[in-house]
Amino acid sequence: MKRKVEIVVISDLHLGTFGCRARELNRYLRSIEPEMLILNGDIIDIWQFRKKYFPRSHMRVIKQIIKIASRVPVYYITGNHDEALRKFSGAAMGNLQLVDKLILDVNGQRYWFFHGDIFDASLKCAKWLAKLGGVGYDLLIATNNVVNWCLEKMGRERMSFSKRIKNSVKRAVSFISDFEETAAQIAVQEKYDYVVCGHIHQPRIKSITFGKSSVTYMNSGDWIENLSALEFNLGEWKLYSYNSIEFEDNEVREKLRENLQKMSA
Repeated sequence: MKRKVEIVVISDLHLGTFGCRARELNRYLRSIEPEMLILNGDIIDIWQFRKKYFPRSHMRVIKQIIKIASRVPVYYITGNHDEALRKFSGAAMGNLQLVDKLILDVNGQRYWFFHGDIFDASLKCAKWLAKLGGVGYDLLIATNNVVNWCLEKMGRERMSFSKRIKNSVKRAVSFISDFEETAAQIAVQEKYDYVVCGHIHQPRIKSITFGKSSVTYMNSGDWIENLSALEFNLGEWKLYSYNSIEFEDNEVREKLRENLQKMSA
């Protein structure tokens, strides 16, 4: 049975790269029934797109998104890895709309949705360096996937090289903090109640205060390492984290139910 959710925000899927966890994402998308889906950038990784690599599992994600768009509004906000689509911003195909940012009023509060790459100095000053970094990141994730496959076979927990680097390198920690503060500060100046980003792959919901004003900063994370999403239901935002055990248990129940139905038929 699908979970009903009013608004779902996902970002940084990076479809078309080795790091994308498309199988898990498909499971998640099939498990929910949203009233609105917001794709907050870096959905298809055009920077690293290869004709030889676009598995069926990645195509199933696109089909699932289109299926959701056949029923409810879906907003595709462009990011830096799919910036080639920005020249088509404003285009719509049924319920699917392509935008660079999204302003919404939810329960009387103002929301500002955008990917967040406008704060990244490396994209403005040296795009080639940022793209090279993207290739290096993809290689790191691919290597990490091989290591995790071996760990799972040995019955040990998965590990994330990237998370360890981000959490241990002071400069990376400082960048994440600066990104959140900058987004929140501009949101306060523009009188938004919420600012919702992607880009830095760090799932978060937190209140940031500047003097007498405050704003709620949120980040939907990614579907490479964190496998996370933002969900809004019954007036409350929550961070969703994918749990493989939950889905495996559900699949076992479904198979048992199907077998019982066949036996009773």
